[in-house]
Amino acid sequence: MSHIDLNLIRTFVTLYEARSVTLAAERLFVTQPSVSYGLARLRELFDDALFSRTRDGIQPTFVAEQLYGPLRESLTRIESTVQGCRQFDPASTERRFRIALSDLGEIGFLPLILARLNQDAPLAEVEVLPLQVDQVGEWLASGKVDAAICRQPVPGVRSRVLMHERYVCLLSTGHPRIDQQLSLEQFLAERHVAVTRTTGHGNVEDVLKNMNVERRISLHVPHFSVLPKIIPGTDLLAVLPAQIARLFIHEGELKMLELPFPVAEFAVSLNWHPNSDSSAALRWFCDTIADAIISGQGQN
Repeated sequence: MSHIDLNLIRTFVTLYEARSVTLAAERLFVTQPSVSYGLARLRELFDDALFSRTRDGIQPTFVAEQLYGPLRESLTRIESTVQGCRQFDPASTERRFRIALSDLGEIGFLPLILARLNQDAPLAEVEVLPLQVDQVGEWLASGKVDAAICRQPVPGVRSRVLMHERYVCLLSTGHPRIDQQLSLEQFLAERHVAVTRTTGHGNVEDVLKNMNVERRISLHVPHFSVLPKIIPGTDLLAVLPAQIARLFIHEGELKMLELPFPVAEFAVSLNWHPNSDSSAALRWFCDTIADAIISGQGQN
């Protein structure tokens, strides 16, 4: 144990997060046999299988579960310290940056982020992880992601407000009963598409509950991105943030109307861990994301 190769720790952390030898090899820019060799050394080092094969890839053992947190945190600290001592050049970096985004974030923010990175850091990589709002704090603390964009406050991290948003109603331009105004009676009488609350957008349901009313849900979906494909030509209604509704309207056959009851605006924020402040690369990444999105909003 006195001589542990840092690359082995990096291999373990990547295997744990990727749950696949093939995907881990891609993320580490090495061959699959190299990852398998590293795993064999890790198993000898810790005297445990660490991972078992399943139909869906590999699953960590109990020992691996216990090792991941401390090793991930240590690896993040070491990498941040090394990066903080080096001069960071965006134009030449080949670093992979990881960001957690919801499907709305992918639609509304990812094009702005990529356009800026292609301009300032053309060799850099970006990996997008599907946002899980209840995991953001842990992901940032462990270094699984470098940044996350979401609407809920995340305890223990730093954040910067990117924009303020409001909810609107999206419906087909040819809706048989609703023209250019929407009453509460109409809103409650029509059929709705509901997007799961795990996306972090449950305010409207909370407001309706406080009003002692509920809307008639006919379809539950996990993502907002399917709405432009299923609402046109139907009598379905959906509630979503206004910025994304405006983008969907450009695809045709859709219109947005104001909600017939008050719902408070909400802030969308960029979040990062305080440890990132010691890394010139991560400071640059977060500053670049924020500037790209805020500037892009001003142009819309």
